[in-house]
Amino acid sequence: MGESGKLPIRMLHDRVLVSLEGEQGERRSGGGIVIPATASIGKRLAWGRVVAIGSNVRQVQLDDRVLFDPEERAEVELGSKDYVLLRERDLHAVAAERVPDAGTGLYL
Repeated sequence: MGESGKLPIRMLHDRVLVSLEGEQGERRSGGGIVIPATASIGKRLAWGRVVAIGSNVRQVQLDDRVLFDPEERAEVELGSKDYVLLRERDLHAVAAERVPDAGTGLYL
């Protein structure tokens, strides 16, 4: 069910509360080169985990991993942890489970 049961907050309308914990940090390029968290390469979207949702949120659920623009966010601190407050429409994508391989790779 996520952290929402532990948080002293109830989200309203189409708002989504996202945790960045464990999402920021160094990453690897396609060639295996480690890129430090402090490196900035143009405009980069960020991943976070949904910890609370408002009653009008339709497309995301608790614990979904979502993609958003870090420049279009409002930050809030709850219980000494930082969270990001977004509208559902500010989310660009939800990470999907990988589809199991059906064998042939052909879809009819």
